[in-house]
Amino acid sequence: MTNQFDLTGDQTTIQDMARKFTADRITPFAAQWDEDCHYPVDVWKASGELGFGAIYVSEESGGIGLGRLEAALIMEAMAYGCPSTSAFISIHNMAAWMIDCFGSAELKSRFLPDLVSMNKIASYCLTEPGSGSDAAALKTSARLDGDHYVLNGTKQFISGAGYNDVYVAMVRTSDNGAKGVSCIVVEKDTPGLSFGAPEKKLGWNASPTAQVIFEDCRVPVANRVGAEGDGFRFAMAGLDGGRLNIGACSLGGAQRCLDEAVKHTKERQQFGQPIADFQNTQFMLADMATDLEAARALLYMAASKVNANAPDKSRFSAMAKRLATDSGSEIVNKALQLFGGYGYLRDYPIERFWRDLRVHSILEGTNQVMRMIIGRDLLRQ
Repeated sequence: MTNQFDLTGDQTTIQDMARKFTADRITPFAAQWDEDCHYPVDVWKASGELGFGAIYVSEESGGIGLGRLEAALIMEAMAYGCPSTSAFISIHNMAAWMIDCFGSAELKSRFLPDLVSMNKIASYCLTEPGSGSDAAALKTSARLDGDHYVLNGTKQFISGAGYNDVYVAMVRTSDNGAKGVSCIVVEKDTPGLSFGAPEKKLGWNASPTAQVIFEDCRVPVANRVGAEGDGFRFAMAGLDGGRLNIGACSLGGAQRCLDEAVKHTKERQQFGQPIADFQNTQFMLADMATDLEAARALLYMAASKVNANAPDKSRFSAMAKRLATDSGSEIVNKALQLFGGYGYLRDYPIERFWRDLRVHSILEGTNQVMRMIIGRDLLRQ
């Protein structure tokens, strides 16, 4: 007997495929990627063969046309091996989806075939040094000059900057606040496009982060996504899905650390018995498992709402992102405590997840902004 909370057969198949790919291609190598700050482009290309470069790109455009719950299942499965790798798949998918959803037929035909296959990899450029949470205050300008825009400005914290082939950027085409923002696709070899030095980060070392710098960078008007002034609307439309995905990455990382903690506490002996036999250990594991399942249930529900375009989808996405990322970090922190001194060593995976998951409560909207969204939505009723 099935109920509304069970995954469908197709969803389970997708989840199993993503788990197998992770076990084969990500989990055994993730610690080395972190150590070497290695960006595993070959693994992206392999995931592209499974359709993971175009999870919610339409089938007409060559994607696999899945929903937001299926996307969350894939992100969660991949984050079990490496959260930064999984999060990058989310970023590439957001960029490809934006072109598919809002781009002209000509733009789609030029860019999507390579993005869908992950023959080319995309970055998404919204944040700037002076505009983080206040995204509509972005200053990067795009001045119309004949059949080109001339771009000037800097984008901050851009994943894949300097490595990736395609940059989907939000730029200012007029001074009209949020309505003055447009979306444009910039190719890596465009004159006037350059990149800052790779940032030295606490975690997410398998995903390079740097500034994207435009200096009189000429981009064809034909590379604009949708109409002039619609860019901020596209950016906001992408955020619900991005929040679900980053929440799912926290679920996957937390599940891995819970599994590792259960195994470790059964094996680790103190006072003549496995530490799993102590009630204190069992209570910690019980709370970790309960918090994880609660966050997962809310995230899957929010994904269903985004898929159905429910009126409260943004509130639920914000709730799910806030709970999954906060709970995920807390679960990993407890796992580290259960490992004791070993949890602090790089020989074990816990500290890497502790570092990687910390940024999830900052990006795709800080968890303080999530509370603002939820609170405003409640009071609007």
